[in-house]
Amino acid sequence: MTAPPRRPRVLLSVATSVDGYIDTAGPERLLLSGEEDFDRVDAERAGCDAILVGAGTLRRDDPRLLVRSAERRAARLAAGRPEHPAKVVLTTTGDLDPTARFFTTGPAERLVYCPGRAVPGVAVRLGDAATVVDAGDPPDPARVLADLAARGVRRLMVEGGGAMHTLFLTAGLVDEIQLVVAPFFVGDPAAPRFVGPGAFPHGPDHRMTPVETRLVGDCVLIRWLTHTGDHDRASDSPPVP
Repeated sequence: MTAPPRRPRVLLSVATSVDGYIDTAGPERLLLSGEEDFDRVDAERAGCDAILVGAGTLRRDDPRLLVRSAERRAARLAAGRPEHPAKVVLTTTGDLDPTARFFTTGPAERLVYCPGRAVPGVAVRLGDAATVVDAGDPPDPARVLADLAARGVRRLMVEGGGAMHTLFLTAGLVDEIQLVVAPFFVGDPAAPRFVGPGAFPHGPDHRMTPVETRLVGDCVLIRWLTHTGDHDRASDSPPVP
């Protein structure tokens, strides 16, 4: 019998402006790409077992994190999988709104990872809306991935925001980056960036491997493989069409 992987295969998905911003500093969400890319991301979501965001993204964007396409949902069900991937949020404070769409929309499993000291209070606040899990203090992404693997997650999509990108990349826990670059600039130093400062494993002497570059609408998609670490990972399964 094959042993389960010690962690899921991690796909990091992000869209940025030419100058590396993922949003503006204003209250309205910046749409960096268009419908063609939204559909591509939906296909990637459908091919994953779980989707992870940080608490900041949950509070700012109020995402549903569901598969939009009825055909893709049906294909997941036909394959014996849940209709939607599990929804995962990682928080350092536990300050989450139980009325957010993350918790109230769709039948997907919902998991909240937070410091152990915050688990009792968060569990009371969220009630049956989510399963609350000790992620260590401070939260340890490797511990989160190990717990997800134990729950059967073999492919995880990390969708932001910048703090989550930085956390998983600096920890060497990302296997593939899908970066979509929009054809404009933001130029606001107060706006959030793709990543923050950190000790990243991929510098000039340890380059990632580009495996695809193509147009998606008026944006450019670039896919890199990182080849980080020698741990067991789930095989890279293709997205559900």
